[in-house]
Amino acid sequence: MPGAEFPLVHGRNETLLWQARYGKIVYAGAWDDQWWHEHEVIPKLAEGEPHTKPAAEDAAHFLIRMVHRYPHEVTIYEGGPMTDLALANAIDPHFAELAEGLVFMGGSLEPQTDSPEFLNAPRQEFNSAAKTVLAAPWKSIICTPVDISVKTSITAAMVADFGQSNSPAAQYVVEYFTKEQGSHFMWDELAAAAWIDPTLITKEESRYLSVNVDHGAAYGNTLTWSDRNRPNLGERLVEIEQDLDLPRFDKMFVDLMKARTP
Repeated sequence: MPGAEFPLVHGRNETLLWQARYGKIVYAGAWDDQWWHEHEVIPKLAEGEPHTKPAAEDAAHFLIRMVHRYPHEVTIYEGGPMTDLALANAIDPHFAELAEGLVFMGGSLEPQTDSPEFLNAPRQEFNSAAKTVLAAPWKSIICTPVDISVKTSITAAMVADFGQSNSPAAQYVVEYFTKEQGSHFMWDELAAAAWIDPTLITKEESRYLSVNVDHGAAYGNTLTWSDRNRPNLGERLVEIEQDLDLPRFDKMFVDLMKARTP
């Protein structure tokens, strides 16, 4: 179904001006040079064009409709930009409180990695919609941050294992993922797996969490506080995952990718 095409706050030109002033960042989200395009352009997909037509209902209204139909039963899993969630909260102030909770991948505190994206700016993110989403009255918020995500990776052994399966998902990874460049961290996969099986997480802590949206050098930085030093400006308490049972996660991921389509 259709969703938000671009961020709510920073535009392409503003992002370029910001980078000219404060330095180019490794990953600029929707405005990254490697895939930026005008909003009416639909890039060609290596695997071919989809045959399924999008639903007439947009993502924000679908989310609102579902939490009203199933109040306090729907957990929102967010593995990309939070723009549609911000729109849903703006359209319906009761959206967040009617959900069972929010599970999301995002935020960066003190990641231990040599990835160039986080070496000089370890807390830098860029999703300005996250500030309003994190301030909404969710029953609970669980965060899978960069810190724990960079402990994961799709390995050559996993891809070889996928090659032994007829699963469409496994074959897709074999055909296309191995051609991708850059890091192979399993960001959103970990967030989803830990939602399915919370016992995968071996360490977590609670902090109040928000995002810096001042348009200076620290724009997009993850902000965290303890109960003692929080500013009391609407920030919410978030359960932040810090460590995991990596062998169990790897096995779960491989098994799910090789499983037959339900």
